[in-house]
Amino acid sequence: MSKLQQILIRAKRQVFSEMIGNNPSIFQGEGYDFIELREYMPGDDIRHIDWNITAKMQKPYIKIFREERELNVVIVSLLNGSVHFGSKKFKQETIAEVVALLGFSIIKNGDLLSSYIFTDTMIKHLKPSKKIHQVQQSVDDILNFNAIGQKIDLKALADTLYKRLKRKSLILIVGDFFEIPNFALLARKHEVLAIIVRDLLEEKPPQMGFASLVDPESGAVLEGDFNASSVEAYAKKVLSHDHELYDTLKKHHIRFTKVYTTSSVSVALKRLFEGR
Repeated sequence: MSKLQQILIRAKRQVFSEMIGNNPSIFQGEGYDFIELREYMPGDDIRHIDWNITAKMQKPYIKIFREERELNVVIVSLLNGSVHFGSKKFKQETIAEVVALLGFSIIKNGDLLSSYIFTDTMIKHLKPSKKIHQVQQSVDDILNFNAIGQKIDLKALADTLYKRLKRKSLILIVGDFFEIPNFALLARKHEVLAIIVRDLLEEKPPQMGFASLVDPESGAVLEGDFNASSVEAYAKKVLSHDHELYDTLKKHHIRFTKVYTTSSVSVALKRLFEGR
């Protein structure tokens, strides 16, 4: 069984049985603008009946909405060279798992799914669709993308999405976020959520002594003595970076969660969407 099939089968099982069985919709954004109540008429959608008012008035009343529309959900995968790293599996594979779970959840909820792959430019875009094949194509594109040597440009991403997305959308951005984004303008127009994918070793690396490391993004070779002191200094830099990252996301009203390559993707996503 291929890696693609494994990810899709596992995600589909979680969404259509376990995950969604306990949480009917992780995307709880209203697609409607409520206007008023009126008495039920034959042919009205019974899903819009207000049961509290119906009980009080002893006759059925329904909610009237200005516009009925699906939620437009956009998944953006950031595939720069640094995702080609992992102690047990690459971050790129975990990103694919995140997209599979989100994608099936969106389709199951009857919403529109579109997806993007970004580096320092837009690499791939799948137009909005409700078809389940959209999820398979998105995951396949991520797994087969050669991220080595690719750089990221988060400003270009924000500018591109701001111009392209005319309709208010829920934008889910998945990447390792080793650069601080400025999504302030994008977040004013849309609802933006960030899923930070990391490997534990890149936050708290082990002591390796003298070693040579290759940066999968720039190709630069770093040689040195990775002793207790240098490893601790590096870990502090990562921690400082993440504090700045979290503060920036909060400032721009962007909710976020962190997923490690060794942790449960579904648990992290459910935690992100709780109370949304």
